Amino acid sequence: MSPLSETDRLVPAAGGLLWRPGPDGGAPEVAVVHRPKYDDWSLPKGKLEAGEHPLTAAVREVREETGLPATVGRRSLRTTYPVPEGTKRVDYWVMRAGAGEFTPNREVDELRWLPVAEAARLCSHEHDRDVVADLVRDDGPVMPSVLLVRHGRAGDRSEWNGPDDERPLDGRGRAQASRLAEVLPAFGPSELLSAPPLRCRQTIEPLAERLGLDIRPAPELSEEGFADDPAAGLGLLKDLLAGRPDGGVTVVCSQGGAIPSALLHLGVPWEGYGPAAGRLFPPAAKGSVWVLGGRPGALFGDYYRDFDP
Repeated sequence: MSPLSETDRLVPAAGGLLWRPGPDGGAPEVAVVHRPKYDDWSLPKGKLEAGEHPLTAAVREVREETGLPATVGRRSLRTTYPVPEGTKRVDYWVMRAGAGEFTPNREVDELRWLPVAEAARLCSHEHDRDVVADLVRDDGPVMPSVLLVRHGRAGDRSEWNGPDDERPLDGRGRAQASRLAEVLPAFGPSELLSAPPLRCRQTIEPLAERLGLDIRPAPELSEEGFADDPAAGLGLLKDLLAGRPDGGVTVVCSQGGAIPSALLHLGVPWEGYGPAAGRLFPPAAKGSVWVLGGRPGALFGDYYRDFDP
């Protein structure tokens, strides 16, 4: 394959559709920012740095351009449009704004909170208006309630002489656990559950340490527990999908023998995930994460195979 020409060069970027509840908890308001360099009204976004995952880039750009903390929700749209360097591709995430005040900066000199329709009208570019409109689609919620994690890599079972539940993470698995601890706080987790195997607990221990949270056992979502009583595992996930009173999400670390079947029974949409197309079961690679929100019949499921660049 010949290299891209200058006009065909891909310029990857990422951003956030920042929202908050309207007055008295009413219809959502969207943050639209003014960029003095371009004299346009847009959404917070920016180019990926070298070795950066689009999600972490989106979180960074929102914080840099608005000064506001944000909790990541579901994926939004991907937009593409021509720029002098080639073709710019922007991956967006829905993000709920936290408490704070906007401070004008070099890139953004004004921020306006507006109802969705008004925000769309203010946007200077059609591709931004499409992202704003995506916030209020009616096929499910915008914020997750469960992060379903498969444990990290733990070597070859055939080379482990002890009980399988005591098989630990290998070097790659420990790196995956460390990376999850860096990224998953962006989703606002406030509860951690793990299937009993050591490799499951080890996968979220760095996250637990970072957040100062305990890890509760979830034997219903081990391979053996789910095989023995699928209804119990599905019941637990349905309860967790209903959400926590504090609005935080629950991280659950499980195994490859349970996750795909559970997702299938819950009706999580998954067929469009690239290499997963045509598979009988949803993907669940070691160290991967499913970000889930809604209820059976009205679920969204965003699959992250990993958070490497």
